Amino acid sequence: MELQSETFNPADFAWRGISMTPEAAAHVRELAAKQHVQGIRLGIKTSGCAGFAYVLDTVTEPKADDLLFESEGAKLWVPLQAMPFIDGTEVDYVREGLNQIFKFYNPKAQHECGCGESFGVQAE
Repeated sequence: MELQSETFNPADFAWRGISMTPEAAAHVRELAAKQHVQGIRLGIKTSGCAGFAYVLDTVTEPKADDLLFESEGAKLWVPLQAMPFIDGTEVDYVREGLNQIFKFYNPKAQHECGCGESFGVQAE
């Protein structure tokens, strides 16, 4: 009997989704209006000392595999391939000293680097 290995397909899962706080939604709407784009894309890349880093880009045209999450008129797209790593994440926009930045509260993140720029997840 020959065993066949199954491949992981992110489209086979029911996602909890990505949420935005009212502050994050307001900032995304403001960015979209100022830059004449539809919204932003939240992705990840291999980086940093913990494994992955969040990547934000403006979206003029969504990609075919992007999932759309909307909150208070703000549009946030996420590449399907990123969902296993960031599903359930809440995006916030906060003031830290003189800076204003997006913060990510990711329930899948097992650890973060000291500067908070990268995160790691545990294999399930």
